[in-house]
Amino acid sequence: MKNIDRREFLSGLAIAGAGLASISPVKVLANNQSQKITRIGIIGLDTSQVTMIISHINNIPGPGYDVVQPLWDSSFEGFRVTAAYPYGSKKIESSIKQIPTYVGKMKENGVELVDSIQALLTKVDAVMLMTFDGHPRVEQAMQVIKAGKPLFINKPFAASLKDVIKIMDAAKKYNCPIFSSSPTRYLKGAQAARNGSIGDIMGADSYSGCPLEPTHPDFYWYGIHGIEILFTIMGKDCQTVQRRHTQNTDHVLGVWENDRIGTYRGIRKGKVTHSGVAYGLNEILPAGSFNDVGHRPLVIDMLKFFKTGIS
Repeated sequence: MKNIDRREFLSGLAIAGAGLASISPVKVLANNQSQKITRIGIIGLDTSQVTMIISHINNIPGPGYDVVQPLWDSSFEGFRVTAAYPYGSKKIESSIKQIPTYVGKMKENGVELVDSIQALLTKVDAVMLMTFDGHPRVEQAMQVIKAGKPLFINKPFAASLKDVIKIMDAAKKYNCPIFSSSPTRYLKGAQAARNGSIGDIMGADSYSGCPLEPTHPDFYWYGIHGIEILFTIMGKDCQTVQRRHTQNTDHVLGVWENDRIGTYRGIRKGKVTHSGVAYGLNEILPAGSFNDVGHRPLVIDMLKFFKTGIS
């Protein structure tokens, strides 16, 4: 068993993973009154999440896109994904192999492909950094931040705490708003518990798939989805952490203020899904199913962020 202090846990998991709490922006996106559409650009076409998200923004139904209905409503009005830079991981073979597939999806739906991030920045008003590999994130994010474009950062936020700090410091220096989250933050039960439906939170358990990627530390790669659920319910005041690790499973136990306990189970063998349980003063509530929400609520919050600069 390994004991980890609060700083290590919050820095190494919460910040470096998918942004367990939204990263507060430091400026508001100025409205371009001459444009009716906020043009969104994508960096990194090496993950299926790009099609899940674009299906809502650009209203694209069909196989390979988000199945949660309705795909489009007035929440998405005034936004469109218009351009994309495909790359991307240069080291992780499983990601590199996906790029041609999602390049094809972009072409099918009229998204312009460009050959550099700098070219992308001349064509869009806001950016989604979707590159599946955390290692290029600093170099990629810096270009967007220096241009002052509101930036959504998909998980993993980066591939090291050092890189996370670089990105955060740059956002403050250049007064650029950034936002990051896993879609699992928006599970219906987790949100209900967070908003007080079951009374004070006494504790929570969460679980998710947790494959390990040799190029990334532990939960940065995928376990962050379950960690996001846990922190959504429990809040940010984790004080101490213990972890047990085996070939097929990770089990993490955290103690929050007022002696509240939250646990995360990372699954590498057997049935995999993302969910959990919230233990309230008045009720015990399942966190809910990801299939009930998909990427839709994340996209809604992301577009609000692009419009207001507030995450």
